Amino acid sequence: MGEVIRIDERRAARTVEPLWREVVGRRLRERRHARGDTLADTAARAGIAPQYLSEVERGRKDPSSEILAAVVGALGTSMAEISRLAHHDLSRGDATLMAA
Repeated sequence: MGEVIRIDERRAARTVEPLWREVVGRRLRERRHARGDTLADTAARAGIAPQYLSEVERGRKDPSSEILAAVVGALGTSMAEISRLAHHDLSRGDATLMAA
Protein backbone atom coordinates (compact mmCIF):
# COMPACT_ATOMS: atom_id res chain seq x y z
CA MET A 1 0.00 0.00 0.00
CA GLY A 2 1.00 3.63 -0.37
CA GLU A 3 2.77 5.75 2.17
CA VAL A 4 0.60 7.83 4.53
CA ILE A 5 1.46 11.51 4.30
CA ARG A 6 0.28 13.87 6.98
CA ILE A 7 -1.52 17.01 5.85
CA ASP A 8 1.15 19.20 7.48
CA GLU A 9 3.80 17.52 5.32
CA ARG A 10 1.80 18.20 2.16
CA ARG A 11 1.42 21.87 3.07
CA ALA A 12 5.14 22.12 3.82
CA ALA A 13 5.94 20.53 0.46
CA ARG A 14 4.01 23.24 -1.43
CA THR A 15 5.25 26.27 0.50
CA VAL A 16 7.71 26.84 -2.32
CA GLU A 17 4.81 27.19 -4.78
CA PRO A 18 1.90 29.12 -3.21
CA LEU A 19 -1.56 28.93 -4.68
CA TRP A 20 -2.83 31.77 -6.86
CA ARG A 21 -5.65 32.51 -4.39
CA GLU A 22 -3.13 32.88 -1.56
CA VAL A 23 -0.95 35.34 -3.45
CA VAL A 24 -3.91 37.36 -4.73
CA GLY A 25 -5.44 37.40 -1.25
CA ARG A 26 -2.22 38.72 0.26
CA ARG A 27 -2.04 41.45 -2.38
CA LEU A 28 -5.68 42.43 -1.74
CA ARG A 29 -5.00 42.70 1.99
CA GLU A 30 -1.89 44.81 1.36
CA ARG A 31 -3.90 47.15 -0.86
CA ARG A 32 -6.69 47.41 1.75
CA HIS A 33 -4.20 48.20 4.52
CA ALA A 34 -2.45 50.79 2.34
CA ARG A 35 -5.81 52.55 1.91
CA GLY A 36 -6.45 52.42 5.66
CA ASP A 37 -9.68 50.48 5.12
CA THR A 38 -11.20 47.96 7.46
CA LEU A 39 -12.57 44.64 6.25
CA ALA A 40 -16.06 46.06 6.80
CA ASP A 41 -15.32 49.18 4.69
CA THR A 42 -14.05 47.23 1.70
CA ALA A 43 -16.61 44.44 1.98
CA ALA A 44 -19.49 46.96 2.08
CA ARG A 45 -18.24 48.70 -1.06
CA ALA A 46 -17.78 45.31 -2.78
CA GLY A 47 -21.21 44.06 -1.68
CA ILE A 48 -19.89 41.01 0.18
CA ALA A 49 -19.69 39.90 3.80
CA PRO A 50 -16.58 40.95 5.77
CA GLN A 51 -16.08 37.33 6.83
CA TYR A 52 -15.94 36.25 3.18
CA LEU A 53 -13.45 38.99 2.33
CA SER A 54 -11.31 37.86 5.26
CA GLU A 55 -11.29 34.31 3.90
CA VAL A 56 -10.38 35.57 0.43
CA GLU A 57 -7.51 37.63 1.84
CA ARG A 58 -6.21 34.63 3.80
CA GLY A 59 -6.31 32.46 0.67
CA ARG A 60 -8.98 30.17 2.12
CA LYS A 61 -11.59 30.96 -0.54
CA ASP A 62 -11.16 31.09 -4.29
CA PRO A 63 -13.47 33.93 -5.33
CA SER A 64 -15.33 34.02 -8.63
CA SER A 65 -14.17 36.55 -11.19
CA GLU A 66 -17.23 38.68 -10.35
CA ILE A 67 -16.40 38.78 -6.63
CA LEU A 68 -12.74 39.47 -7.33
CA ALA A 69 -13.71 42.32 -9.68
CA ALA A 70 -15.98 43.79 -7.00
CA VAL A 71 -13.24 43.66 -4.36
CA VAL A 72 -10.64 45.10 -6.70
CA GLY A 73 -13.02 47.91 -7.63
CA ALA A 74 -13.76 48.58 -3.96
CA LEU A 75 -10.02 48.95 -3.43
CA GLY A 76 -9.68 51.45 -6.26
CA THR A 77 -7.37 49.30 -8.32
CA SER A 78 -7.69 47.01 -11.33
CA MET A 79 -7.70 43.31 -12.05
CA ALA A 80 -4.67 43.90 -14.25
CA GLU A 81 -2.72 45.51 -11.39
CA ILE A 82 -3.54 42.78 -8.86
CA SER A 83 -2.76 40.11 -11.46
CA ARG A 84 0.54 41.80 -12.30
CA LEU A 85 1.56 41.92 -8.64
CA ALA A 86 0.54 38.30 -8.08
CA HIS A 87 2.44 37.23 -11.19
CA HIS A 88 5.51 39.07 -9.90
CA ASP A 89 5.26 37.29 -6.54
CA LEU A 90 4.85 33.87 -8.14
CA SER A 91 7.68 34.38 -10.60
CA ARG A 92 10.03 35.25 -7.73
CA GLY A 93 9.31 31.85 -6.18
CA ASP A 94 9.34 33.40 -2.72
CA ALA A 95 8.44 30.74 -0.13
CA THR A 96 7.73 33.44 2.46
CA LEU A 97 4.50 34.27 0.60
CA MET A 98 2.82 31.50 2.55
CA ALA A 99 3.37 33.22 5.89
CA ALA A 100 0.05 34.70 6.91
